[in-house]
Amino acid sequence: MSDKKLESITSEYIGYDGLGLAELVAKGEVTPTELLETAIAQAEAINPRINCLTAELYDHAHHQIKDGLPDGAFNGVPFVLKDLSTNLKGTVTSAASRFFANNMATEDSTLASRYKNAGLVIFAKTTTPELGLTGTTESALFGLTRNPWNLAKTTGGSSGGSGAAVAAGIVPMANASDGAGSIRTPSSCCGVFGLKPTRARVPLGPSRNEGWNGLSTVHAITRSVRDNAALLDISHGPGVGDPYRAPVSQRPFLQEVGAYPGQLRIALIKVPTSGGAVHPECVKAADNAATLCADLGHNVEEASFPINHQKVNDGLVATLAVSVAKSIQDRAAVLGRDVTQADVEPVTWQFYTMGLDVRGVEYARARAAFDEAGRVMTMFHQSYDVILTPTLAKPPIDLGLMSLSPENYDAFLEEVSTFGPFTALYNYTGQPAMSVPLHWTPDGLPVGTMFAAPYGREDTLFRLAAQLEEARPWFDKRPRT
Repeated sequence: MSDKKLESITSEYIGYDGLGLAELVAKGEVTPTELLETAIAQAEAINPRINCLTAELYDHAHHQIKDGLPDGAFNGVPFVLKDLSTNLKGTVTSAASRFFANNMATEDSTLASRYKNAGLVIFAKTTTPELGLTGTTESALFGLTRNPWNLAKTTGGSSGGSGAAVAAGIVPMANASDGAGSIRTPSSCCGVFGLKPTRARVPLGPSRNEGWNGLSTVHAITRSVRDNAALLDISHGPGVGDPYRAPVSQRPFLQEVGAYPGQLRIALIKVPTSGGAVHPECVKAADNAATLCADLGHNVEEASFPINHQKVNDGLVATLAVSVAKSIQDRAAVLGRDVTQADVEPVTWQFYTMGLDVRGVEYARARAAFDEAGRVMTMFHQSYDVILTPTLAKPPIDLGLMSLSPENYDAFLEEVSTFGPFTALYNYTGQPAMSVPLHWTPDGLPVGTMFAAPYGREDTLFRLAAQLEEARPWFDKRPRT
């Protein structure tokens, strides 16, 4: 492709979402190879400034096209995988860790196979913190991922590379995962749309059937709502041997986009379960979203969370520690040697050593606390269809404050606990939740607003999200990367 044609396509590329690009391919107005070369050009122009990609899989992508793409919903659309939860055969899944740096996948994850069957062309992997353990995307292995809106600020984590890649226009959508907010946090920080689906909606196997004691799930960060719904359509459903499954959807999620949501009963909650402080801009974002929802005909009233914060927080700490210990011990067995403190970052080492000391009864109590939270929230939703909160308690913070190699461990713990106190609740309960980009601070930083629905009710969220997207469009809000 000539430089002139590439420049012409690039100028139009960022104006389309994934379904829009697939439509151009279907009409013969552009080829998958031209889209791939455009995405690669975008990546090579932008990534040096923001550092959101870890691996160039250009040969893999060209082979996908050469071998013939399936006639799927996203035929020919460039796509990226998070370097953590989803394996692609013949490529490394490093989890941003020196200890996993040569962790070569011997088979595709079920999800990766479904992506390829939909025609997505996978050409890169995105950055994450080590083992996805913090709300920023910084690692000793790959360095700092910078927010396209302000290069001194965090992209959020742990899917920060995916959020940055979408916000910066490298791709219209990207794979992401969420164990305590890792889809919604970068969506908020990067001014894009992210939905954490219901527990077990998207398969994690076959290399694992459950992550983080059931807290972790996988889906995507996108620019448009309809892309997010269509991606869930092509990826949801149990994999072989999955221990449990999400409730069956009544129809394709894409059909919910644009459907009338009805007059929703919305609970506006501005104080997290921890009772901690929330930045005025985050409160303002939630208040403005509540006003918008009321203007759209929904019933909004203020409420508070009926959750025992200490129980679920203790359960989260125990779960993370045990999960880290298991992951590291499993990797040590593959390598045939013990892990050393030099192999991982300081906070990861803290979690690892803590996990070795967690008693079985503590782990069982964690699961019980999560199940109890799920029952409590199910009862709460008898009065409300949707819960509206800030996504985060702060706008994007400076890089370095939540690094897993902190200068001050106590300061790290304080920052982590006060930055994202709203998101993990829906990992405990398994409910779907989304961050919607409806607010920007006076200095131009995005601030997301979170909406959660009852277990299994992504349909409600997609209907509401499409309504919000139409009322207050964000697609063309872009950083000057």
